[in-house]
Amino acid sequence: MGSVKTIVWFRRDLRIEDNPALAAAAKDGSVFPVYIWCPKEEGHFYPGRVSRWWLKQSLAHLEHSLKSLGAELMLIKTDSTLATLVECINAVGATNVVFNHLYDPVSLIRDHNIKEKLVELGISVQSYNGDLLYEPWDVYDESGHAFTTFEAYWNKCLHLQMEPVSPFPPWKLVPASGTVKNCSVEELGLEDELEKSSNALLGRAWFPGWSNADKVLTEFVEQHLLDYSNNRQKVGGNSTSLLSPYLHYGELSVRKVFQYVRMKQILWAKEGNSLGEESINLFLRAIGLREYSRYLCFNFPFTHERSLLSNLKFFPWNADQANFKAWRQGRTGYPLVDAGMRELWATGWIHNRIRVVVSSFAVKVLLLPWRWGMKYFWDTLLDADLESDILGWQYISGSLPDGHELQRLDSPEIQGFKFDPEGEYVRHWMPELARMPTEWIHHPWDAPLSVLKASGVELGFNYPKPIIEIDLARERLIEAIFKMWEMDAASRDANSDVMNEVVVDNSDDTKNLAIAKVVENSGGTENSSIPKVLLKERIPCPTISSNDQKVPTVQNSKHYPFYRERSKYMEGEKPLQDDLHKHNNEAGTSRTDEDLRSTAESSSTKKQTTSRNTFSVPQLSYSSEDKFFPVYDSSDLKQPWQEQINMQQSSTKDGTFGGSWLSHS
Repeated sequence: MGSVKTIVWFRRDLRIEDNPALAAAAKDGSVFPVYIWCPKEEGHFYPGRVSRWWLKQSLAHLEHSLKSLGAELMLIKTDSTLATLVECINAVGATNVVFNHLYDPVSLIRDHNIKEKLVELGISVQSYNGDLLYEPWDVYDESGHAFTTFEAYWNKCLHLQMEPVSPFPPWKLVPASGTVKNCSVEELGLEDELEKSSNALLGRAWFPGWSNADKVLTEFVEQHLLDYSNNRQKVGGNSTSLLSPYLHYGELSVRKVFQYVRMKQILWAKEGNSLGEESINLFLRAIGLREYSRYLCFNFPFTHERSLLSNLKFFPWNADQANFKAWRQGRTGYPLVDAGMRELWATGWIHNRIRVVVSSFAVKVLLLPWRWGMKYFWDTLLDADLESDILGWQYISGSLPDGHELQRLDSPEIQGFKFDPEGEYVRHWMPELARMPTEWIHHPWDAPLSVLKASGVELGFNYPKPIIEIDLARERLIEAIFKMWEMDAASRDANSDVMNEVVVDNSDDTKNLAIAKVVENSGGTENSSIPKVLLKERIPCPTISSNDQKVPTVQNSKHYPFYRERSKYMEGEKPLQDDLHKHNNEAGTSRTDEDLRSTAESSSTKKQTTSRNTFSVPQLSYSSEDKFFPVYDSSDLKQPWQEQINMQQSSTKDGTFGGSWLSHS
């Protein structure tokens, strides 16, 4: 073993097995494990109360595990991650820094800046894939472009070779000598005194930590995976794997999950177990969606603020704070929606299906800006995950080529009878409806007065009347879509002299960092477009290895229209009028979406630098020139939250969120 001293920078990879960065450092010499908590750099993506509770427990678990291997985890609270890393390097005399990749836009920018500064100081910096089956830059189509539909992406992934899992953690760690000012888990301030009583309830249902994650995985695969296809739509009970919080904080290797399940797939295929094969295929798709969420954020780093498709640029959102509050508090008058939102507040967890139901209600029925909902999920979900929720909310708002149609509006009443046919879920979380007969449980407003009286329900008093009638909501959604098209057409007419807009290569000119503009299709039927993404070539550098993170470059997308697949309506739902589809085909959209202020301005206001010696990060700036669309900055978005925050959750910092619903099951 060599005498190299290496700083191992832990982030969302809180495990000791199948941890590439830790394994590389242990092999080369002595290690100095560090976890740096920098609330200032979290900005508008400061974790919510329950997410911070999980992080606290996970860090304590990791600290104990590393100590058993011979090394102490340094826990450091600071205002500058870079300054702290430099301090650790100087204290230890380290020459190497290693870490595992993160793929959200904020982390990409931060990691790029830190790596660049350390390289300038002569430090060797190596980074590894500890979070995904396949790196985003390893999965492109035959033309070298990023995939923009899940099926095409996942089919390509399933034909790629995957790195094997490292089955055992390091046998022993040689600690690097050195002293820095560190603190205890309690002193990190992840949990204040007012939060502890509420958080104590979480400890009865959840057990954070990498070794506990292993137990949860084993129990799911051996006891529940076989019936996954039958149970996954049930909104009550343990009908999903419950692995998403473990995956988010890296307590569980996704490669280990995949390979474990694949072994079951081979076994059941040999046995002719068709139910097991169906369950495994569905579960692996859920893992694939998690991969895809990071793939989209990496290749299209604007997606935490703008739609992937350009279809929502002029959408007239109804930024109604009262409606937003009613949705958050579970007071919409629609039992399935309200039950889901109350479960979310009480436990920090809701079933994937319920996440789709409540988010669809917010976007399609209430016309609330999808980023408002995304921020709320971030603050309240136990498994809050930015990339996964970007995928989920864009899917719901019709902003993905293979997502929901914008005009698709699913009735909460019909969804209630489909996913909670006996009403057990609603009764559990809505005690005021506990005595309602099953016949009326999902639409109490239609129940006879005698039934309401016998059930102890007084609409408008102890349970609200529907916040809006569904038929009226459909009409308003149609009107909003027509208005969006009219505004888009007027905008295109006003700019008819500019037929081809150039897509900015963010890495070439830091002075021209307008949001990447998609070229307008000048002939035939115009459709929402997506910029092409190609992998940027880099000049080799002594500190660069084949493991290091790469970043794509947006290329000119002239004549690159993107034609959307049309989703079929759910059985029992009402399609919108035929003239809506006709108008959609005639009008289309071909402009980039939502010129809104950033809800995570930390990602756009940091000064960026580029270097040929390291990867470059796409940089974005934001304009508010669109007169038709209200502009919200971060302070605007904090206001709707403030009353709820002050009343119900003292731990909320910036009202931010992200959760793993479509991609974690």
